[in-house]
Amino acid sequence: MIQLIFGEKGSGKTKKILELANRAAETAKGSIVFVDIDDDYMYDLNLSIRFINATEYALSGPKMFYGFLCGIAASDHDLEYLVIDSFMKIVRHDLDTLEDLFRQMKRFSDNHNVHLVLSLSCMPEQLPEFLKPYLE
Repeated sequence: MIQLIFGEKGSGKTKKILELANRAAETAKGSIVFVDIDDDYMYDLNLSIRFINATEYALSGPKMFYGFLCGIAASDHDLEYLVIDSFMKIVRHDLDTLEDLFRQMKRFSDNHNVHLVLSLSCMPEQLPEFLKPYLE
Protein backbone atom coordinates (compact mmCIF):
# COMPACT_ATOMS: atom_id res chain seq x y z
CA MET A 1 0.00 0.00 0.00
CA ILE A 2 1.19 3.49 -0.84
CA GLN A 3 -0.21 6.47 1.00
CA LEU A 4 0.48 10.08 0.01
CA ILE A 5 0.38 13.03 2.36
CA PHE A 6 0.46 16.23 0.39
CA GLY A 7 -0.01 19.97 0.74
CA GLU A 8 1.81 23.25 0.31
CA LYS A 9 4.97 24.07 2.21
CA GLY A 10 4.06 24.88 5.80
CA SER A 11 0.72 23.05 5.70
CA GLY A 12 1.65 20.53 8.43
CA LYS A 13 2.73 17.54 6.34
CA THR A 14 5.73 16.76 8.50
CA LYS A 15 3.71 16.96 11.71
CA LYS A 16 1.11 14.65 10.18
CA ILE A 17 3.68 12.11 8.95
CA LEU A 18 5.45 12.10 12.33
CA GLU A 19 2.14 11.46 14.10
CA LEU A 20 1.33 8.68 11.65
CA ALA A 21 4.70 6.98 12.28
CA ASN A 22 4.35 7.29 16.06
CA ARG A 23 0.79 5.90 15.99
CA ALA A 24 1.99 3.00 13.83
CA ALA A 25 4.68 2.25 16.42
CA GLU A 26 1.95 1.56 18.97
CA THR A 27 0.37 -1.24 16.94
CA ALA A 28 2.88 -2.41 14.32
CA LYS A 29 4.03 -5.99 14.56
CA GLY A 30 7.02 -5.31 12.29
CA SER A 31 9.58 -2.54 12.17
CA ILE A 32 9.14 1.05 11.07
CA VAL A 33 11.74 3.09 9.19
CA PHE A 34 11.45 6.88 8.87
CA VAL A 35 13.50 8.57 6.12
CA ASP A 36 14.06 12.34 5.99
CA ILE A 37 16.52 14.83 4.47
CA ASP A 38 18.00 16.00 7.79
CA ASP A 39 18.06 15.08 11.48
CA ASP A 40 15.64 17.81 12.63
CA TYR A 41 12.80 15.46 13.62
CA MET A 42 14.78 12.42 14.70
CA TYR A 43 13.95 13.00 18.37
CA ASP A 44 10.23 13.50 17.69
CA LEU A 45 9.90 9.82 16.81
CA ASN A 46 9.18 6.88 19.06
CA LEU A 47 12.44 5.17 20.06
CA SER A 48 11.39 1.96 18.30
CA ILE A 49 11.39 3.73 14.90
CA ARG A 50 14.61 3.54 12.92
CA PHE A 51 15.59 6.94 11.52
CA ILE A 52 17.60 7.38 8.30
CA ASN A 53 18.96 10.68 7.03
CA ALA A 54 18.79 10.19 3.23
CA THR A 55 21.33 12.94 2.50
CA GLU A 56 24.03 10.71 3.97
CA TYR A 57 23.55 8.37 0.97
CA ALA A 58 23.86 10.95 -1.85
CA LEU A 59 20.73 9.72 -3.62
CA SER A 60 20.15 11.21 -7.04
CA GLY A 61 17.20 10.09 -9.07
CA PRO A 62 14.47 7.50 -9.04
CA LYS A 63 16.67 4.46 -9.79
CA MET A 64 18.98 5.18 -6.87
CA PHE A 65 15.98 5.84 -4.64
CA TYR A 66 14.38 2.53 -5.57
CA GLY A 67 17.65 0.71 -4.89
CA PHE A 68 17.80 2.49 -1.52
CA LEU A 69 14.29 1.21 -0.66
CA CYS A 70 15.23 -2.32 -1.70
CA GLY A 71 18.37 -2.12 0.44
CA ILE A 72 16.34 -1.10 3.48
CA ALA A 73 13.93 -4.00 2.93
CA ALA A 74 16.75 -6.47 2.31
CA SER A 75 18.37 -5.59 5.63
CA ASP A 76 15.10 -5.76 7.59
CA HIS A 77 12.85 -8.74 6.89
CA ASP A 78 10.30 -7.51 9.46
CA LEU A 79 9.79 -4.14 7.74
CA GLU A 80 6.14 -3.10 8.00
CA TYR A 81 6.19 0.70 7.50
CA LEU A 82 8.53 2.83 5.42
CA VAL A 83 7.73 6.50 6.03
CA ILE A 84 9.42 9.07 3.80
CA ASP A 85 9.25 12.79 4.50
CA SER A 86 10.32 15.33 1.85
CA PHE A 87 10.09 12.70 -0.89
CA MET A 88 10.67 15.14 -3.77
CA LYS A 89 13.82 16.56 -2.15
CA ILE A 90 15.21 13.05 -1.85
CA VAL A 91 14.36 11.88 -5.39
CA ARG A 92 15.19 15.23 -7.03
CA HIS A 93 13.07 14.74 -10.16
CA ASP A 94 9.87 16.29 -11.42
CA LEU A 95 6.80 14.51 -10.14
CA ASP A 96 5.47 14.06 -13.69
CA THR A 97 8.52 11.90 -14.53
CA LEU A 98 8.05 9.40 -11.69
CA GLU A 99 5.29 7.13 -12.99
CA ASP A 100 7.69 4.18 -13.42
CA LEU A 101 9.09 4.70 -9.92
CA PHE A 102 5.59 4.62 -8.42
CA ARG A 103 4.79 1.47 -10.40
CA GLN A 104 7.96 -0.13 -8.96
CA MET A 105 7.16 1.08 -5.45
CA LYS A 106 3.64 -0.33 -5.68
CA ARG A 107 5.03 -3.72 -6.73
CA PHE A 108 7.65 -3.47 -3.94
CA SER A 109 4.96 -2.64 -1.38
CA ASP A 110 2.70 -5.48 -2.51
CA ASN A 111 5.49 -8.08 -2.75
CA HIS A 112 7.03 -7.25 0.64
CA ASN A 113 3.82 -6.27 2.44
CA VAL A 114 5.32 -2.88 3.32
CA HIS A 115 3.15 0.17 3.90
CA LEU A 116 4.83 3.12 2.14
CA VAL A 117 3.92 6.63 3.32
CA LEU A 118 5.30 9.61 1.37
CA SER A 119 4.94 13.34 1.92
CA LEU A 120 4.78 15.58 -1.17
CA SER A 121 4.82 19.37 -1.32
CA CYS A 122 2.09 20.02 -3.85
CA MET A 123 -1.61 20.70 -4.16
CA PRO A 124 -4.14 18.07 -5.32
CA GLU A 125 -4.60 19.76 -8.69
CA GLN A 126 -0.83 19.43 -9.31
CA LEU A 127 -0.84 15.66 -8.83
CA PRO A 128 -0.38 13.63 -12.01
CA GLU A 129 -3.19 11.22 -12.80
CA PHE A 130 -1.07 8.16 -11.92
CA LEU A 131 -0.91 9.32 -8.27
CA LYS A 132 -4.67 9.73 -7.73
CA PRO A 133 -5.15 6.11 -6.51
CA TYR A 134 -2.73 6.77 -3.63
CA LEU A 135 -4.49 9.76 -2.09
CA GLU A 136 -5.52 9.24 1.50
